[in-house]
Amino acid sequence: MAESLLWVLVAVAVLAVGGGGGFWVGKVAIEQRLRAASLAAERLRAMAETEQKDLILQATKEAMQVRQAAENEVRERRQELQRQERRLGQKEEQLDRRVEQVERKEHQLTGKEQEIEQIQAKAEDLKLQQVKELERISQLTRDEAREWLVQAVDQEVRDDANRRVVLLERAYKEDADRRSREVLMEAVQRVTSEVVSEVTVSVVPIPSDDMKGRIIGREGRNIRALEHATGVDIIIDDTPDCVTLSCFDPVRREIARLSLTKLVSDGRIHPSRIEEVVVRAKAEVDDVMAKEGERAVFDAGVQGLHPELVKLMGRLKFRYSYGQNVLRHSVEVAHLAALIASEIGANVEVVKKGGLLHDIGKGMDQEMEGPHALIGARLVERYEKSREVVICVAKHHDDWFTNTLEGAIVQVADAISGSRPGARGEALDHYIKRLQALEEIASGFPGVDKSYAVQAGREVRILVKPDQVDDLGALRLARDVAKRVEESLEYPGQIKVTVVRETRAVEYAQ
Repeated sequence: MAESLLWVLVAVAVLAVGGGGGFWVGKVAIEQRLRAASLAAERLRAMAETEQKDLILQATKEAMQVRQAAENEVRERRQELQRQERRLGQKEEQLDRRVEQVERKEHQLTGKEQEIEQIQAKAEDLKLQQVKELERISQLTRDEAREWLVQAVDQEVRDDANRRVVLLERAYKEDADRRSREVLMEAVQRVTSEVVSEVTVSVVPIPSDDMKGRIIGREGRNIRALEHATGVDIIIDDTPDCVTLSCFDPVRREIARLSLTKLVSDGRIHPSRIEEVVVRAKAEVDDVMAKEGERAVFDAGVQGLHPELVKLMGRLKFRYSYGQNVLRHSVEVAHLAALIASEIGANVEVVKKGGLLHDIGKGMDQEMEGPHALIGARLVERYEKSREVVICVAKHHDDWFTNTLEGAIVQVADAISGSRPGARGEALDHYIKRLQALEEIASGFPGVDKSYAVQAGREVRILVKPDQVDDLGALRLARDVAKRVEESLEYPGQIKVTVVRETRAVEYAQ
């Protein structure tokens, strides 16, 4: 439309300028433009009508979709409401049934209450009749029977009071030790340690018995050189495929074992080679002791320990006491002492360090004179500034005249670690004699039928004759046996005394 108007304006201008001759030419052009404009207008109107129809169709389609979705939603909601109505109807029926059941039970209970009241009334009547019958049979009035019953009850109360006195005595004793036992039990339960066996000799395996001759050497020069270099007795006997090393010093025995193992694997055995291997073995053992000392210090959680004390602790790697490794025992004592100290409010760092170092003197007791506790105290005093730690080391076997709370804790932890089951070995004959002595002590009391030592000697069970020992006598017997055991035997930990009194009634049907 804009283009057609432009052409009209151009034609008017031409007419104005060109005059009459160009009038017809302009008129023709204008008509052509007008027809083109009309055609364009028609096309636009047709396109507009087509777009309008498309829009109407699309809007109608969308309206139908919305209506369909709305109808579906209404239908689903109607179905959901119907389902809920059905569920509510079912619940109402269930509630009605339950109400009916409750009503029936209430009626039944009401009837039972009436029956119970009738039974109680009958019981009261029977009780009165029985009282009258008892008065007639016993020829005692109610007051006289009451007096006799009071006397019997009084005697029973006296017996019960005596029994309670014994129980209270035991309860007071247990209550006095309750807190300490709780602390010790808590500490023991939180520490787990390995069970070890004592190492008295070292055995070196060899590939064949021909190697024994090479170890001995010509005229015994090799074995003499090895014994001289290590300070260990080498035992070569008829035992096949092995050589035994014996020495009181576990460090020297370990050096000899390592040296002999290397010589056997290398095959070159002569005096000069022996000296060279022994020197290397000493260096390796020193390195092992240093590492083990550092590991023990780390495991115990001790900080600021002097390097010389760490090296001395490493010597305990090869030291055993009654089958218990001293280094592992020292770490265990440090843990136990720290746990006990934390429970009762003592200095945890002092007891931890004192528990770790308490047996350090065992690494030097062959080289120095005196008890290992005092030897260890003198060694610790050189490098440790804390006087409390020195007292913990010196006092753990009562070898020192002063004591502190921390020293007592280390002493208790040392006793716990050494006396726990499986910690230390005990000779079989001594163990059997202790069990026999325990049973003999229990059997020596009058009224005892049988006695048994159980729980590896930590408990003795006594069976008494019921016609000779009553309940109070059983309590007294348990206390007397425990006292006799304390006075007569030496044992680790504690021994439980259990007295069993059993009455059996036997009758035969003919």
